[in-house]
Amino acid sequence: MYRVKLVIFVYLFCGGFDLQGEEVPTHPPVDLVIANARIVDGTGRPWFRGDVAVVSGQIVAVGRQLEMPSRRRINAAGMTLAPGFIDIHSHSDRLLLRDGRALGKIHQGVTTEVLGEGFSAGPAMGLRPAGAVNTPEGVARWTTLGEYFDVLEKHKTSVNVVSYVGLAAVWECVMGKSFARPTEPQFLEMEKLVREAMTQGARGLSSQVMTPPGSLASTDDVIRLAKQIQPFDGLFSIHIRNEGLGVFAAVTEAIEVARKADVRLDIIHLKIADQKYWGQMDKIVAMIDNARTEGINVQANVYPYTRGNNNLKNIVPPWAHEGGDAKMLERLASTGTRDQIIADIENGIEGWYNHYTAVGKDWSRVLISGEHPYKGLTMDRVFALRGTKQKTVADLLDILIENDGGISAVFAHHDEPDMLLALRQPWCSVGSDGSAYAVQGPLREGNPHPRNFGSFPRLIGYYSRERSVLPLEAAVQKVTSLNAAKLGLTDRGVIAVGMKADLVLFDASTIIDRSRYTSPFQYPVGIDYVIVNGKVTLENGKHNGALAGRVLRRGGPN
Repeated sequence: MYRVKLVIFVYLFCGGFDLQGEEVPTHPPVDLVIANARIVDGTGRPWFRGDVAVVSGQIVAVGRQLEMPSRRRINAAGMTLAPGFIDIHSHSDRLLLRDGRALGKIHQGVTTEVLGEGFSAGPAMGLRPAGAVNTPEGVARWTTLGEYFDVLEKHKTSVNVVSYVGLAAVWECVMGKSFARPTEPQFLEMEKLVREAMTQGARGLSSQVMTPPGSLASTDDVIRLAKQIQPFDGLFSIHIRNEGLGVFAAVTEAIEVARKADVRLDIIHLKIADQKYWGQMDKIVAMIDNARTEGINVQANVYPYTRGNNNLKNIVPPWAHEGGDAKMLERLASTGTRDQIIADIENGIEGWYNHYTAVGKDWSRVLISGEHPYKGLTMDRVFALRGTKQKTVADLLDILIENDGGISAVFAHHDEPDMLLALRQPWCSVGSDGSAYAVQGPLREGNPHPRNFGSFPRLIGYYSRERSVLPLEAAVQKVTSLNAAKLGLTDRGVIAVGMKADLVLFDASTIIDRSRYTSPFQYPVGIDYVIVNGKVTLENGKHNGALAGRVLRRGGPN
Protein backbone atom coordinates (compact mmCIF):
# COMPACT_ATOMS: atom_id res chain seq x y z
CA MET A 1 0.00 0.00 0.00
CA TYR A 2 2.73 2.46 0.96
CA ARG A 3 4.73 1.72 -2.20
CA VAL A 4 1.67 2.46 -4.35
CA LYS A 5 1.13 5.76 -2.57
CA LEU A 6 4.77 6.68 -3.07
CA VAL A 7 4.56 5.92 -6.80
CA ILE A 8 1.49 8.18 -7.04
CA PHE A 9 3.42 10.88 -5.24
CA VAL A 10 6.43 10.57 -7.57
CA TYR A 11 4.24 10.71 -10.66
CA LEU A 12 2.18 13.70 -9.59
CA PHE A 13 4.79 15.80 -7.89
CA CYS A 14 8.18 14.73 -9.22
CA GLY A 15 7.73 14.63 -12.95
CA GLY A 16 6.50 11.04 -13.28
CA PHE A 17 8.06 8.69 -15.83
CA ASP A 18 9.36 9.24 -19.34
CA LEU A 19 7.86 7.45 -22.35
CA GLN A 20 10.35 4.55 -22.04
CA GLY A 21 9.17 3.92 -18.46
CA GLU A 22 12.39 5.18 -16.92
CA GLU A 23 12.11 7.14 -13.69
CA VAL A 24 12.90 10.83 -13.96
CA PRO A 25 16.21 11.13 -12.13
CA THR A 26 15.65 14.47 -10.40
CA HIS A 27 12.70 16.10 -8.67
CA PRO A 28 12.18 19.06 -6.36
CA PRO A 29 12.22 18.53 -2.62
CA VAL A 30 9.01 18.25 -0.68
CA ASP A 31 8.30 20.93 1.91
CA LEU A 32 8.25 18.70 4.96
CA VAL A 33 8.73 15.09 5.99
CA ILE A 34 7.70 13.90 9.45
CA ALA A 35 9.58 10.64 9.91
CA ASN A 36 9.33 7.64 12.22
CA ALA A 37 6.05 8.71 13.82
CA ARG A 38 3.49 6.58 15.54
CA ILE A 39 0.58 7.61 13.31
CA VAL A 40 -2.95 7.80 14.73
CA ASP A 41 -4.73 8.70 11.52
CA GLY A 42 -8.05 9.97 12.93
CA THR A 43 -10.23 7.15 11.58
CA GLY A 44 -10.26 5.15 14.81
CA ARG A 45 -8.12 2.40 13.26
CA PRO A 46 -5.05 1.15 15.18
CA TRP A 47 -1.92 3.26 15.00
CA PHE A 48 0.91 2.39 12.64
CA ARG A 49 4.53 3.43 12.25
CA GLY A 50 5.26 5.66 9.30
CA ASP A 51 6.32 8.90 7.65
CA VAL A 52 4.25 11.73 6.19
CA ALA A 53 5.33 14.05 3.36
CA VAL A 54 3.81 17.47 2.74
CA VAL A 55 3.83 19.74 -0.32
CA SER A 56 2.01 23.09 -0.51
CA GLY A 57 -0.09 22.39 2.56
CA GLN A 58 -1.24 18.96 1.41
CA ILE A 59 -0.28 15.44 2.45
CA VAL A 60 1.28 13.82 -0.63
CA ALA A 61 2.68 10.60 0.80
CA VAL A 62 2.15 8.35 3.80
CA GLY A 63 4.48 5.37 4.11
CA ARG A 64 7.52 3.76 5.68
CA GLN A 65 10.97 5.26 5.25
CA LEU A 66 10.08 7.93 2.71
CA GLU A 67 13.57 8.71 1.45
CA MET A 68 13.08 11.87 -0.56
CA PRO A 69 14.64 15.33 -0.58
CA SER A 70 12.84 17.69 1.78
CA ARG A 71 13.23 21.28 2.83
CA ARG A 72 12.61 20.21 6.38
CA ARG A 73 12.60 16.87 8.14
CA ILE A 74 11.28 16.25 11.67
CA ASN A 75 12.39 13.07 13.38
CA ALA A 76 9.27 11.98 15.25
CA ALA A 77 10.72 8.84 16.85
CA GLY A 78 8.87 8.19 20.10
CA MET A 79 6.14 10.67 19.18
CA THR A 80 2.54 10.34 18.04
CA LEU A 81 1.29 12.12 14.93
CA ALA A 82 -2.43 12.86 14.63
CA PRO A 83 -4.62 15.11 12.49
CA GLY A 84 -4.94 18.61 13.88
CA PHE A 85 -7.73 18.85 16.43
CA ILE A 86 -11.01 20.46 15.37
CA ASP A 87 -12.68 22.41 18.17
CA ILE A 88 -16.35 22.09 17.26
CA HIS A 89 -17.49 24.46 20.00
CA SER A 90 -15.47 27.64 20.37
CA HIS A 91 -16.12 31.26 21.29
CA SER A 92 -12.99 32.91 19.87
CA ASP A 93 -14.91 35.07 17.37
CA ARG A 94 -13.58 38.38 18.71
CA LEU A 95 -10.38 37.22 20.38
CA LEU A 96 -8.94 36.02 17.06
CA LEU A 97 -9.08 39.60 15.82
CA ARG A 98 -7.26 40.86 18.89
CA ASP A 99 -4.53 38.22 18.57
CA GLY A 100 -4.64 35.90 15.59
CA ARG A 101 -2.06 33.52 17.04
CA ALA A 102 -4.80 31.73 19.02
CA LEU A 103 -2.21 30.80 21.62
CA GLY A 104 -4.51 28.98 24.01
CA LYS A 105 -5.78 26.75 21.21
CA ILE A 106 -2.59 26.14 19.21
CA HIS A 107 -0.87 24.96 22.40
CA GLN A 108 -3.64 22.35 22.72
CA GLY A 109 -3.15 21.04 19.19
CA VAL A 110 -6.20 22.79 17.76
CA THR A 111 -5.88 23.66 14.07
CA THR A 112 -9.54 24.53 13.31
CA GLU A 113 -11.96 26.53 15.46
CA VAL A 114 -15.72 26.46 14.97
CA LEU A 115 -17.23 29.83 15.85
CA GLY A 116 -20.69 31.37 15.90
CA GLU A 117 -22.29 29.36 18.68
CA GLY A 118 -25.50 31.22 19.59
CA PHE A 119 -24.34 34.77 18.89
CA SER A 120 -22.35 34.57 15.67
CA ALA A 121 -20.20 37.53 14.62
CA GLY A 122 -22.64 38.20 11.79
CA PRO A 123 -25.17 39.26 10.84
CA ALA A 124 -24.74 42.45 12.84
CA MET A 125 -27.18 44.92 11.35
CA GLY A 126 -30.65 46.33 11.84
CA LEU A 127 -31.32 46.51 15.59
CA ARG A 128 -28.09 44.66 16.40
CA PRO A 129 -25.04 46.94 16.51
CA ALA A 130 -22.49 46.47 13.75
CA GLY A 131 -19.49 44.35 14.64
CA ALA A 132 -16.40 46.21 15.82
CA VAL A 133 -13.20 45.01 17.49
CA ASN A 134 -10.01 46.89 18.31
CA THR A 135 -7.19 45.02 16.59
CA PRO A 136 -3.45 45.78 16.49
CA GLU A 137 -4.07 47.30 13.04
CA GLY A 138 -7.03 49.45 14.09
CA VAL A 139 -10.77 48.96 14.47
CA ALA A 140 -12.16 46.06 12.43
CA ARG A 141 -15.79 46.49 11.37
CA TRP A 142 -18.39 44.30 9.69
CA THR A 143 -22.14 43.83 9.33
CA THR A 144 -22.50 40.42 7.67
CA LEU A 145 -20.92 37.07 8.38
CA GLY A 146 -19.23 37.26 4.99
CA GLU A 147 -17.66 40.60 5.90
CA TYR A 148 -16.47 39.11 9.19
CA PHE A 149 -14.78 36.32 7.23
CA ASP A 150 -13.11 38.94 5.03
CA VAL A 151 -11.84 40.77 8.11
CA LEU A 152 -10.43 37.54 9.54
CA GLU A 153 -8.64 36.74 6.30
CA LYS A 154 -7.11 40.20 6.18
CA HIS A 155 -6.10 40.04 9.85
CA LYS A 156 -4.72 36.45 9.52
CA THR A 157 -4.91 33.71 12.12
CA SER A 158 -2.91 30.68 13.15
CA VAL A 159 -6.00 28.46 13.12
CA ASN A 160 -8.52 27.66 10.43
CA VAL A 161 -11.96 29.11 11.07
CA VAL A 162 -15.45 27.74 10.50
CA SER A 163 -18.63 29.50 11.65
CA TYR A 164 -22.31 28.88 12.11
CA VAL A 165 -24.87 31.62 11.76
CA GLY A 166 -26.39 32.18 15.19
CA LEU A 167 -30.14 32.21 15.79
CA ALA A 168 -29.64 34.72 18.60
CA ALA A 169 -27.75 37.08 16.28
CA VAL A 170 -30.43 36.83 13.60
CA TRP A 171 -33.21 37.35 16.15
CA GLU A 172 -31.58 40.45 17.62
CA CYS A 173 -30.97 41.97 14.17
CA VAL A 174 -34.73 41.98 13.59
CA MET A 175 -36.20 42.23 17.10
CA GLY A 176 -33.53 44.06 19.07
CA LYS A 177 -34.00 43.72 22.84
CA SER A 178 -37.78 43.43 22.55
CA PHE A 179 -39.53 40.33 23.89
CA ALA A 180 -42.47 40.82 21.52
CA ARG A 181 -43.51 38.08 19.13
CA PRO A 182 -42.15 38.72 15.62
CA THR A 183 -44.67 39.57 12.95
CA GLU A 184 -44.72 37.48 9.79
CA PRO A 185 -42.70 40.08 7.83
CA GLN A 186 -40.15 40.15 10.65
CA PHE A 187 -39.89 36.38 10.63
CA LEU A 188 -39.45 36.33 6.86
CA GLU A 189 -36.57 38.76 7.35
CA MET A 190 -34.96 36.37 9.85
CA GLU A 191 -35.28 33.50 7.40
CA LYS A 192 -33.63 35.66 4.75
CA LEU A 193 -30.73 36.51 7.06
CA VAL A 194 -30.10 32.81 7.74
CA ARG A 195 -30.06 31.99 4.02
CA GLU A 196 -27.76 34.92 3.27
CA ALA A 197 -25.28 33.79 5.91
CA MET A 198 -25.30 30.28 4.44
CA THR A 199 -24.51 31.65 0.99
CA GLN A 200 -21.67 33.65 2.58
CA GLY A 201 -20.09 30.45 3.88
CA ALA A 202 -21.71 29.51 7.20
CA ARG A 203 -21.61 25.76 7.89
CA GLY A 204 -24.96 25.66 9.63
CA LEU A 205 -27.28 27.25 12.19
CA SER A 206 -26.52 27.45 15.90
CA SER A 207 -29.40 27.82 18.30
CA GLN A 208 -28.86 28.90 21.91
CA VAL A 209 -32.40 28.67 23.25
CA MET A 210 -31.64 28.64 26.99
CA THR A 211 -31.32 32.41 27.47
CA PRO A 212 -32.70 35.49 25.67
CA PRO A 213 -32.99 36.27 22.87
CA GLY A 214 -32.77 32.67 21.66
CA SER A 215 -35.12 31.47 24.37
CA LEU A 216 -37.84 33.69 22.90
CA ALA A 217 -38.01 31.40 19.86
CA SER A 218 -40.68 28.71 20.11
CA THR A 219 -40.10 25.20 18.82
CA ASP A 220 -41.98 26.11 15.64
CA ASP A 221 -39.82 29.22 15.26
CA VAL A 222 -36.65 27.15 15.52
CA ILE A 223 -38.01 24.65 12.98
CA ARG A 224 -38.73 27.46 10.50
CA LEU A 225 -35.23 28.86 10.80
CA ALA A 226 -33.60 25.41 10.71
CA LYS A 227 -35.42 24.67 7.45
CA GLN A 228 -33.43 27.48 5.84
CA ILE A 229 -30.18 25.51 6.13
CA GLN A 230 -31.61 22.24 4.80
CA PRO A 231 -30.94 22.98 1.10
CA PHE A 232 -27.30 23.64 2.04
CA ASP A 233 -26.98 20.41 4.09
CA GLY A 234 -26.04 22.65 7.00
CA LEU A 235 -25.49 21.36 10.52
CA PHE A 236 -28.05 22.39 13.15
CA SER A 237 -26.13 22.92 16.39
CA ILE A 238 -28.28 23.44 19.47
CA HIS A 239 -27.67 24.54 23.03
CA ILE A 240 -30.80 22.88 24.38
CA ARG A 241 -33.43 24.90 26.20
CA ASN A 242 -32.95 23.29 29.59
CA GLU A 243 -30.06 21.18 30.91
CA GLY A 244 -31.56 20.62 34.35
CA LEU A 245 -34.99 19.46 35.43
CA GLY A 246 -36.32 20.02 31.92
CA VAL A 247 -33.47 18.25 30.13
CA PHE A 248 -35.52 15.35 28.75
CA ALA A 249 -38.12 17.67 27.24
CA ALA A 250 -35.32 19.83 25.82
CA VAL A 251 -33.64 16.87 24.10
CA THR A 252 -37.04 15.82 22.75
CA GLU A 253 -37.49 19.32 21.34
CA ALA A 254 -34.08 19.26 19.64
CA ILE A 255 -34.83 15.91 18.00
CA GLU A 256 -38.24 17.20 16.90
CA VAL A 257 -36.61 20.18 15.19
CA ALA A 258 -34.21 17.88 13.34
CA ARG A 259 -37.07 15.61 12.30
CA LYS A 260 -39.39 18.34 11.01
CA ALA A 261 -36.69 20.51 9.43
CA ASP A 262 -34.92 17.46 7.96
CA VAL A 263 -31.51 18.61 9.15
CA ARG A 264 -28.51 17.02 10.81
CA LEU A 265 -28.41 17.75 14.55
CA ASP A 266 -25.50 18.25 16.95
CA ILE A 267 -26.36 18.84 20.63
CA ILE A 268 -23.58 20.89 22.17
CA HIS A 269 -22.01 20.06 25.56
CA LEU A 270 -24.53 17.31 26.28
CA LYS A 271 -24.97 17.09 30.04
CA ILE A 272 -27.39 16.89 32.94
CA ALA A 273 -26.71 20.07 34.87
CA ASP A 274 -28.80 19.61 37.99
CA GLN A 275 -27.82 17.22 40.76
CA LYS A 276 -31.43 16.09 41.20
CA TYR A 277 -31.19 14.29 37.84
CA TRP A 278 -27.60 13.05 37.99
CA GLY A 279 -27.18 9.44 36.94
CA GLN A 280 -29.82 9.53 34.20
CA MET A 281 -27.66 10.10 31.13
CA ASP A 282 -28.58 6.58 30.00
CA LYS A 283 -32.10 7.87 29.29
CA ILE A 284 -30.77 10.61 27.03
CA VAL A 285 -28.46 8.16 25.26
CA ALA A 286 -31.48 5.93 24.62
CA MET A 287 -33.46 8.89 23.25
CA ILE A 288 -30.68 9.73 20.80
CA ASP A 289 -30.16 6.10 19.80
CA ASN A 290 -33.89 5.71 19.14
CA ALA A 291 -33.92 8.83 16.98
CA ARG A 292 -30.95 7.56 15.02
CA THR A 293 -32.74 4.25 14.49
CA GLU A 294 -35.60 6.27 12.97
CA GLY A 295 -33.13 7.74 10.50
CA ILE A 296 -32.70 11.13 12.17
CA ASN A 297 -29.05 12.17 12.12
CA VAL A 298 -28.56 13.11 15.78
CA GLN A 299 -25.12 13.58 17.28
CA ALA A 300 -23.68 15.47 20.23
CA ASN A 301 -20.47 16.73 21.77
CA VAL A 302 -19.15 17.16 25.31
CA TYR A 303 -16.27 18.97 26.97
CA PRO A 304 -14.14 16.87 29.37
CA TYR A 305 -15.04 18.76 32.55
CA THR A 306 -17.87 18.77 35.09
CA ARG A 307 -18.29 22.51 35.48
CA GLY A 308 -19.88 24.96 33.09
CA ASN A 309 -19.34 28.65 32.43
CA ASN A 310 -22.07 31.27 32.30
CA ASN A 311 -22.86 34.75 33.50
CA LEU A 312 -24.23 35.44 36.96
CA LYS A 313 -26.91 37.62 35.39
CA ASN A 314 -28.47 34.47 33.93
CA ILE A 315 -29.49 33.50 37.45
CA VAL A 316 -32.05 36.27 36.93
CA PRO A 317 -35.23 34.88 35.29
CA PRO A 318 -35.69 35.50 31.55
CA TRP A 319 -38.62 37.93 31.82
CA ALA A 320 -36.45 40.39 33.75
CA HIS A 321 -33.99 40.68 30.83
CA GLU A 322 -36.43 42.32 28.41
CA GLY A 323 -34.95 45.54 27.05
CA GLY A 324 -31.36 44.54 27.81
CA ASP A 325 -29.07 44.95 30.81
CA ALA A 326 -30.08 48.54 31.59
CA LYS A 327 -33.73 47.56 31.99
CA MET A 328 -32.76 44.49 33.99
CA LEU A 329 -30.80 46.65 36.42
CA GLU A 330 -33.81 48.91 36.88
CA ARG A 331 -35.91 45.88 37.79
CA LEU A 332 -33.28 44.59 40.23
CA ALA A 333 -33.40 47.93 42.07
CA SER A 334 -37.19 48.36 42.01
CA THR A 335 -38.82 46.95 45.15
CA GLY A 336 -41.82 45.30 43.51
CA THR A 337 -40.05 43.61 40.63
CA ARG A 338 -37.02 42.81 42.81
CA ASP A 339 -39.20 40.78 45.17
CA GLN A 340 -40.69 38.87 42.22
CA ILE A 341 -37.23 38.19 40.80
CA ILE A 342 -36.04 36.81 44.14
CA ALA A 343 -39.12 34.61 44.45
CA ASP A 344 -38.67 33.24 40.92
CA ILE A 345 -35.00 32.46 41.55
CA GLU A 346 -35.75 30.73 44.85
CA ASN A 347 -38.76 28.77 43.61
CA GLY A 348 -38.06 28.42 39.91
CA ILE A 349 -40.30 28.88 36.87
CA GLU A 350 -41.62 25.92 34.94
CA GLY A 351 -39.45 25.27 31.89
CA TRP A 352 -36.70 27.71 32.92
CA TYR A 353 -33.20 26.40 33.64
CA ASN A 354 -32.25 27.85 37.02
CA HIS A 355 -28.48 27.97 37.64
CA TYR A 356 -29.00 28.65 41.34
CA THR A 357 -31.08 25.58 42.05
CA ALA A 358 -28.91 23.53 39.66
CA VAL A 359 -25.98 23.88 42.06
CA GLY A 360 -28.21 23.02 45.01
CA LYS A 361 -28.31 26.67 46.14
CA ASP A 362 -24.71 26.14 47.25
CA TRP A 363 -22.66 29.30 46.69
CA SER A 364 -19.39 27.38 47.15
CA ARG A 365 -20.09 25.77 43.76
CA VAL A 366 -20.10 29.12 41.93
CA LEU A 367 -16.66 30.57 41.07
CA ILE A 368 -16.07 34.06 39.67
CA SER A 369 -14.23 33.70 36.36
CA GLY A 370 -14.57 37.16 34.79
CA GLU A 371 -12.10 40.04 34.99
CA HIS A 372 -13.09 41.34 38.39
CA PRO A 373 -11.64 41.96 41.88
CA TYR A 374 -13.43 38.78 42.97
CA LYS A 375 -11.97 36.63 40.20
CA GLY A 376 -10.94 33.17 41.35
CA LEU A 377 -13.19 33.30 44.41
CA THR A 378 -16.27 31.22 45.07
CA MET A 379 -19.41 33.16 45.88
CA ASP A 380 -19.42 32.08 49.53
CA ARG A 381 -15.96 33.66 49.89
CA VAL A 382 -17.18 36.77 48.07
CA PHE A 383 -20.00 37.13 50.57
CA ALA A 384 -17.53 36.64 53.44
CA LEU A 385 -15.28 39.40 52.10
CA ARG A 386 -18.27 41.71 51.83
CA GLY A 387 -19.30 40.92 55.39
CA THR A 388 -22.55 39.44 54.12
CA LYS A 389 -24.01 37.13 56.74
CA GLN A 390 -27.18 35.85 55.06
CA LYS A 391 -25.64 35.04 51.63
CA THR A 392 -29.01 35.34 49.96
CA VAL A 393 -30.18 35.85 46.40
CA ALA A 394 -30.83 39.48 47.34
CA ASP A 395 -27.12 39.86 48.09
CA LEU A 396 -26.32 38.49 44.63
CA LEU A 397 -28.65 41.06 43.05
CA ASP A 398 -26.76 43.82 44.85
CA ILE A 399 -23.50 42.54 43.34
CA LEU A 400 -25.06 42.53 39.87
CA ILE A 401 -26.23 46.12 40.32
CA GLU A 402 -22.74 47.18 41.42
CA ASN A 403 -21.21 45.52 38.35
CA ASP A 404 -23.54 46.81 35.63
CA GLY A 405 -25.43 43.58 35.34
CA GLY A 406 -23.01 40.76 34.81
CA ILE A 407 -19.98 38.79 35.92
CA SER A 408 -18.76 35.59 34.28
CA ALA A 409 -18.80 32.56 36.57
CA VAL A 410 -18.09 28.83 36.64
CA PHE A 411 -20.85 26.56 37.94
CA ALA A 412 -20.18 23.08 39.36
CA HIS A 413 -23.45 21.53 38.23
CA HIS A 414 -22.91 18.24 36.38
CA ASP A 415 -21.54 14.81 37.17
CA GLU A 416 -18.56 12.95 35.73
CA PRO A 417 -20.22 9.53 35.24
CA ASP A 418 -22.91 11.19 33.10
CA MET A 419 -20.30 13.02 31.04
CA LEU A 420 -18.25 9.86 30.52
CA LEU A 421 -21.28 7.84 29.46
CA ALA A 422 -22.01 10.42 26.78
CA LEU A 423 -18.34 10.59 25.77
CA ARG A 424 -18.19 6.85 25.11
CA GLN A 425 -21.00 6.95 22.55
CA PRO A 426 -19.85 6.60 18.92
CA TRP A 427 -21.92 9.66 17.93
CA CYS A 428 -20.38 11.93 20.57
CA SER A 429 -17.38 14.12 19.78
CA VAL A 430 -15.47 16.65 21.89
CA GLY A 431 -15.21 20.45 21.83
CA SER A 432 -13.95 22.97 24.37
CA ASP A 433 -16.70 25.60 24.67
CA GLY A 434 -13.69 27.84 25.20
CA SER A 435 -11.88 30.80 23.69
CA ALA A 436 -8.35 31.52 22.49
CA TYR A 437 -7.03 33.17 25.65
CA ALA A 438 -3.31 33.43 26.40
CA VAL A 439 -1.24 32.99 29.54
CA GLN A 440 0.43 36.36 29.01
CA GLY A 441 -0.46 39.66 27.39
CA PRO A 442 -3.81 41.35 26.76
CA LEU A 443 -5.66 38.04 26.37
CA ARG A 444 -4.82 37.00 29.90
CA GLU A 445 -8.23 38.01 31.23
CA GLY A 446 -10.17 37.11 34.35
CA ASN A 447 -9.99 33.61 35.81
CA PRO A 448 -11.35 31.60 32.88
CA HIS A 449 -12.53 28.01 32.86
CA PRO A 450 -9.55 25.62 32.45
CA ARG A 451 -11.16 24.19 29.31
CA ASN A 452 -9.81 27.26 27.50
CA PHE A 453 -6.30 25.83 27.90
CA GLY A 454 -6.69 22.12 28.54
CA SER A 455 -9.65 20.39 26.86
CA PHE A 456 -7.84 18.33 24.24
CA PRO A 457 -4.74 17.31 26.23
CA ARG A 458 -7.12 16.43 29.08
CA LEU A 459 -9.10 14.11 26.82
CA ILE A 460 -5.98 12.33 25.59
CA GLY A 461 -3.70 12.51 28.61
CA TYR A 462 -6.14 12.16 31.48
CA TYR A 463 -9.21 10.36 30.20
CA SER A 464 -7.50 8.16 27.61
CA ARG A 465 -4.04 7.43 29.04
CA GLU A 466 -4.56 7.75 32.81
CA ARG A 467 -8.19 6.70 33.18
CA SER A 468 -8.49 4.34 30.17
CA VAL A 469 -11.95 5.70 29.37
CA LEU A 470 -11.18 5.48 25.64
CA PRO A 471 -8.35 4.04 23.56
CA LEU A 472 -6.04 6.68 22.15
CA GLU A 473 -7.31 6.07 18.62
CA ALA A 474 -10.93 6.62 19.67
CA ALA A 475 -10.08 9.77 21.62
CA VAL A 476 -8.27 11.25 18.62
CA GLN A 477 -11.16 10.33 16.31
CA LYS A 478 -13.56 12.31 18.51
CA VAL A 479 -11.62 15.54 17.91
CA THR A 480 -10.65 14.98 14.28
CA SER A 481 -12.59 12.98 11.69
CA LEU A 482 -15.85 12.92 13.65
CA ASN A 483 -15.95 16.70 13.89
CA ALA A 484 -14.76 17.10 10.30
CA ALA A 485 -17.61 14.90 9.06
CA LYS A 486 -20.20 16.90 10.99
CA LEU A 487 -18.99 20.11 9.39
CA GLY A 488 -18.47 18.82 5.86
CA LEU A 489 -14.69 19.33 6.03
CA THR A 490 -13.98 16.56 3.56
CA ASP A 491 -10.24 17.20 3.26
CA ARG A 492 -9.38 17.50 6.96
CA GLY A 493 -9.51 15.33 10.05
CA VAL A 494 -7.64 12.29 8.66
CA ILE A 495 -4.00 11.61 7.83
CA ALA A 496 -4.11 10.35 4.25
CA VAL A 497 -2.80 11.28 0.82
CA GLY A 498 -4.71 14.24 -0.58
CA MET A 499 -5.79 15.62 2.81
CA LYS A 500 -4.75 19.02 4.11
CA ALA A 501 -1.67 18.99 6.30
CA ASP A 502 -3.21 20.01 9.62
CA LEU A 503 -1.18 17.91 12.06
CA VAL A 504 -0.25 17.66 15.73
CA LEU A 505 2.82 15.83 17.03
CA PHE A 506 2.78 14.91 20.70
CA ASP A 507 4.26 12.61 23.29
CA ALA A 508 1.44 10.23 24.20
CA SER A 509 3.21 9.33 27.44
CA THR A 510 3.35 12.89 28.79
CA ILE A 511 0.60 14.96 27.14
CA ILE A 512 -1.63 16.42 29.86
CA ASP A 513 -3.52 19.57 30.81
CA ARG A 514 -2.20 21.79 33.61
CA SER A 515 -4.90 24.46 33.78
CA ARG A 516 -6.97 24.40 36.98
CA TYR A 517 -10.04 26.28 38.16
CA THR A 518 -8.07 28.46 40.57
CA SER A 519 -4.92 28.69 38.40
CA PRO A 520 -6.11 28.47 34.80
CA PHE A 521 -3.30 30.29 32.98
CA GLN A 522 -1.13 27.30 32.16
CA TYR A 523 -0.56 25.73 28.77
CA PRO A 524 -0.54 21.94 28.55
CA VAL A 525 2.61 19.86 28.20
CA GLY A 526 3.53 17.08 25.80
CA ILE A 527 2.65 18.77 22.50
CA ASP A 528 5.80 19.56 20.52
CA TYR A 529 4.61 20.51 17.03
CA VAL A 530 1.41 21.85 15.51
CA ILE A 531 1.23 22.22 11.74
CA VAL A 532 -1.51 24.24 10.04
CA ASN A 533 -1.95 23.96 6.27
CA GLY A 534 1.57 22.59 6.05
CA LYS A 535 3.17 25.40 8.07
CA VAL A 536 4.89 24.58 11.34
CA THR A 537 3.22 26.86 13.88
CA LEU A 538 4.07 25.34 17.26
CA GLU A 539 7.72 24.32 17.29
CA ASN A 540 9.33 22.53 20.23
CA GLY A 541 6.33 23.60 22.29
CA LYS A 542 6.56 27.29 21.38
CA HIS A 543 4.49 29.36 18.96
CA ASN A 544 6.72 30.65 16.16
CA GLY A 545 4.37 33.39 14.92
CA ALA A 546 3.09 31.60 11.82
CA LEU A 547 -0.38 32.71 10.69
CA ALA A 548 -1.29 30.02 8.15
CA GLY A 549 -4.94 29.52 9.07
CA ARG A 550 -7.75 29.93 6.55
CA VAL A 551 -11.45 30.71 6.67
CA LEU A 552 -13.18 27.50 5.58
CA ARG A 553 -16.36 28.81 4.04
CA ARG A 554 -19.08 26.35 3.11
CA GLY A 555 -18.99 25.88 -0.63
CA GLY A 556 -15.58 27.48 -0.97
CA PRO A 557 -12.08 26.04 -1.18
CA ASN A 558 -11.00 24.39 2.06
